Amino acid sequence: MELSSAPLHKGQLPWFSSSLLASLLIYWSSPTTAQVTVEAVPPHVAEGANILLLVHNLPETPQVFYWHKGENPDNSNEIAHFIVSANINTSGPAHSGRETIYPNGSLLFQNVTQKDTGAYTLQMLMQSYDTMKASVQFHVHQLVTTPSIQVSNSIVKEFDSVSLSCFSNDTGISIHWIFNGQNLRLTHRMKLHWTNKILRIFPVKREDTGKYQCEVSNPVSSKRSDPIQLDIIDLGSSDNSPNEVDHVVYTVLNINSQTHKLQSSRATETVYSEVQKK
Repeated sequence: MELSSAPLHKGQLPWFSSSLLASLLIYWSSPTTAQVTVEAVPPHVAEGANILLLVHNLPETPQVFYWHKGENPDNSNEIAHFIVSANINTSGPAHSGRETIYPNGSLLFQNVTQKDTGAYTLQMLMQSYDTMKASVQFHVHQLVTTPSIQVSNSIVKEFDSVSLSCFSNDTGISIHWIFNGQNLRLTHRMKLHWTNKILRIFPVKREDTGKYQCEVSNPVSSKRSDPIQLDIIDLGSSDNSPNEVDHVVYTVLNINSQTHKLQSSRATETVYSEVQKK
């Protein structure tokens, strides 16, 4: 059977070119005395991409390769079988039209879906008519979507508390926090809750001022939220502090009082002068 040279579709892994795939198949077909195993390449794959179930350590070329969905092979869950001497590939009841068996027994899945996640079993009929079996599992994941972030208050007084929340509709994800474009380094004032969905800072300090993002990821993709700006007010230097306000009011009152006294004194002197003239 010849390897397909058709162009890759969107979402398929670029290393599944015909030449590199052929190199993998030839390299891992070398005879050895080790136990036959199957490796999923890669073990975690994005929905819509390709995956290769790669056979290792064949001691000899079997008469027939049988691939089954699940760990208990029977006729009902057979995907396909390949008769080596006749170079014939025959589909079984579990074949979806996206699977291809290669002459060394490896199975290529194209355009995988989440329903393809699970265990698969390779059964081999050897030249001695003995049978050998090896199983493998792989996981198919959807690409994550962009999360959103909310903050309890974007302008916070120093020594108060603030909470930032990360929202995502995706499942099976990890959540990380980003501060000014870098991974957030947690301090003793920071606590994470609800599997990292909520970041609480108490007490906040001036160095907490900056842009915050949350990042969601799974084994095949990651996305960051838009940044949100958090500003910390330093009460010690605020123009609106009570001490500053009191000082300004007192100064105004004092000036007004002095002006009033000055005006009253001048008026008295004027009246006295006029009396003396008379």
